Amino acid sequence: MNYRDLEIIYEDNHLLVVNKPAGILVHGDKTKDRALTDVVEDYIRYTYSKPGNVFVGLTHRLDRPVSGATVFAKTSKGLTRINKSFQQKEVKKTYLAITRSQPEEFTGRLEHYLLKDTEKNRVKLFDKQKKGSKKAILEYDLIASVNGFTLLKVNPLTGRSHQIRAQLSKIGSIIIGDRKYGNHTRALEDYSIGLHCYKMELEHPTLKKPISFIAKLPKMPHWNFFSHLDLNSLCK
Repeated sequence: MNYRDLEIIYEDNHLLVVNKPAGILVHGDKTKDRALTDVVEDYIRYTYSKPGNVFVGLTHRLDRPVSGATVFAKTSKGLTRINKSFQQKEVKKTYLAITRSQPEEFTGRLEHYLLKDTEKNRVKLFDKQKKGSKKAILEYDLIASVNGFTLLKVNPLTGRSHQIRAQLSKIGSIIIGDRKYGNHTRALEDYSIGLHCYKMELEHPTLKKPISFIAKLPKMPHWNFFSHLDLNSLCK
């Protein structure tokens, strides 16, 4: 991915928010594949003619097959304050998820205990606490069902790895394309999954006022089924 291809949602002296495309890592890993952090570094370096290293602080992560709003800090002060907001659960994240099966309840709160298998990069969920597990909580609402697809609004109240994917799968609402948490799920043509970080709300690290960012839906057939909806109103 070239830095000229970045879809920038918001930028100021302290923050840079981009709409991450599915398929790219947020941060480098053992694969050595080019990551979104690298692209953002190039953007700052070339846009502002900054030779050498530039500061890019990653405040949160999205899984590789997930798209949506991703917030980077351009200063150490911004990074410290945003990280504190995440730690204190002051950041509200709204995801949109497409599933094939409707949940039994159209609105609900899911609470599980999550245990990560780092070797398989997969999590297991339990109803009761296990040694080493962490509590995972989310709330969801059914927004619409179109052509056999169901759109859910999901607000994770904890920031656990893979929690939305695993928790929705646990109740039988497997996210489309997500073969990791749905054994019989077919892969999508672009190898993404039907999960998108649509909106993020937080306090600006220096202005101390609430700000929010909305990431447009990917231009893919499964998302186009819901393009007629007023998502801004539905995701307040």
